[in-house]
Amino acid sequence: MTSTVSTPSTAQDLAALEKVWCSMTATSCPLQYNFHMHSVCSDGKLTPEEIVDQAIAIGLKGFAITDHHTVKGYYAAQAYLQQKAAEGVGALPHLWTGMEINGRLLGTGVHILAYGFDPTHAALADYRRREIQEGDKATADTIVRAIHQARGIAILAHPARYRRPASELVPAAAAINFDGIEAYYAYDNPNPWVSSIKHTPRMEEMGRSHNLLLTCGTDTHGLNLLRRL
Repeated sequence: MTSTVSTPSTAQDLAALEKVWCSMTATSCPLQYNFHMHSVCSDGKLTPEEIVDQAIAIGLKGFAITDHHTVKGYYAAQAYLQQKAAEGVGALPHLWTGMEINGRLLGTGVHILAYGFDPTHAALADYRRREIQEGDKATADTIVRAIHQARGIAILAHPARYRRPASELVPAAAAINFDGIEAYYAYDNPNPWVSSIKHTPRMEEMGRSHNLLLTCGTDTHGLNLLRRL
């Protein structure tokens, strides 16, 4: 899937996004799709424009910038993609809205990825301020409801990275209407990037048993979209 120009409507195209995720495998990331990355707008080292340049160079079909509690990186990347389209650059990747939100599930701190949402929606206003919320606003069920109100999709990031085991967190996530889990993730930061041999089969099994979408991402914080750090 490619897009000649990035617009708010294409960035919120949930049908296209779900179609991608339904066909995803452990080898879809990082050379075809990458739905977890951070820019200088939160705690990454790449500018949104540098992310777009790398995405084009890699040949990504689709991606999302998931900065912590901000959509500034998304807006900058969208504008840059529109500039590239105006310049006649072809085969541009499809950009979706994205954001990573800190929350609590079963009393444990977790990261919740939001995709395809309306970035201006009031339901997510408290989560777009670069502030980690507390109290009821920090609970996973409240965050998931807010993402859904903003017409987005809620994903549990890297389920095997938390203090509580994925075997507890994934069923709990499904019970409060998470849409999916980040099944394809490189927990040990290997070079080259490869989805965890240890965890991936179990994440696939649990996700499918709970009718959850399966997503992928490098969780890039450094200077290379093909690695986490």
